[in-house]
Amino acid sequence: MYTRQGLITLRDFYRKQLLEDTIPFWFPRSFDKEFGGFLFMRDADGSLIDDDKAVWIQGRGTWTLATLYNTVEPKKEWLEGAKLGYDFLNAHCFDTDGQMFFHVTRKGEPIRKRRYFFSETFYIIASAAYAKASGDQQAAANARKVFGKCLDYMNNPHLLPAKFTSTRPTKGIGATMIMMNTAYQLRATIGDDRCDQWITKWIEDIEQNFVKHDIRCVMEQVAPDGSIIDHIDGRTLNPGHAIECAWFILQEAIYRGNDSHLIELGCAMLDYMWERGWDEKHGGILYFRDVYNKPVQEYWQDMKFWWVHNEAIIATLMAYLVTGNEKYARWHKMVHDYAYQHFHDKEHGEWFGFLHRDGSLAQPAKGNMFKGPFHLPRQEWLCYQMIDQYLQQHE
Repeated sequence: MYTRQGLITLRDFYRKQLLEDTIPFWFPRSFDKEFGGFLFMRDADGSLIDDDKAVWIQGRGTWTLATLYNTVEPKKEWLEGAKLGYDFLNAHCFDTDGQMFFHVTRKGEPIRKRRYFFSETFYIIASAAYAKASGDQQAAANARKVFGKCLDYMNNPHLLPAKFTSTRPTKGIGATMIMMNTAYQLRATIGDDRCDQWITKWIEDIEQNFVKHDIRCVMEQVAPDGSIIDHIDGRTLNPGHAIECAWFILQEAIYRGNDSHLIELGCAMLDYMWERGWDEKHGGILYFRDVYNKPVQEYWQDMKFWWVHNEAIIATLMAYLVTGNEKYARWHKMVHDYAYQHFHDKEHGEWFGFLHRDGSLAQPAKGNMFKGPFHLPRQEWLCYQMIDQYLQQHE
């Protein structure tokens, strides 16, 4: 479906959107020169709606700026912005027990901690990318140190407060897949000898426990032995999350010289969850589905969220470039066209985050505790980089 010229056009589109639309919406207006870090909670026009700071998005913004500096252009503004985020994270976002906060005030006063350690994972990739950009060896040491803490959390769940009782034990795919990507980023920027073996272990866990070939799905959570928990929470699927995990595995396959087994696994995961998630009536990808097609509990189950479509754009493009299968080119065009038609704000730039099932706008905010400059810029950056590399290899 994509000719060489078509890929060139697509590459140039993603690069232009990234550098002339998405990034200028956020920076430099979000730099908090007074207290450090970033002010990301913004309305459609970029005006501030709240000056609190979500710690994981402070890390994500830092990663975005440092990654642009490392891979696109060594712009002074990007490096200085990354330092604003990195310094704020170190100064204000760690509790005395070493765990990170989730939500702080503009000045960095703590408001909330969560039971999971996702703030830490984004601190790791932010610090590693900043270390590569700046040459700051302490930042590299900090990234590796916190990666070690996250390994401890993964291997010793009792170190963090339990969310549920022991009555119905479960394990989720979320921490496993995010640690896999964290290790990938750590390895790619500053290197760490632990990454290869842990990535392999986490992929094996996902394949053995969460991917269900017999019923063509990827579970969000399972019992400790990998069996399906036939209750509402246990049956709930998150297609966008699983599709994100699929491209993490495809990315690792490419890193390993196009490992055929991992390509097959990643493509199967994408196939299963595209079939489960794509909305045939309205287009776009539904947020939650039930593994047995029973009613889903969450009221936002049929909404369209921005990040899901970012992940699907990456996954379908990556699958197409690595396999040449025209099905993935077709799916990529479907989700790309839907997303840029419905989420993109042509007046102010960037994307709206939340749509109703029919594609109408649910609310106009561009930034809040869960949305900031990460999923969209990562998608546009990675897609243009992938295509550019593919074109160079197939001249």
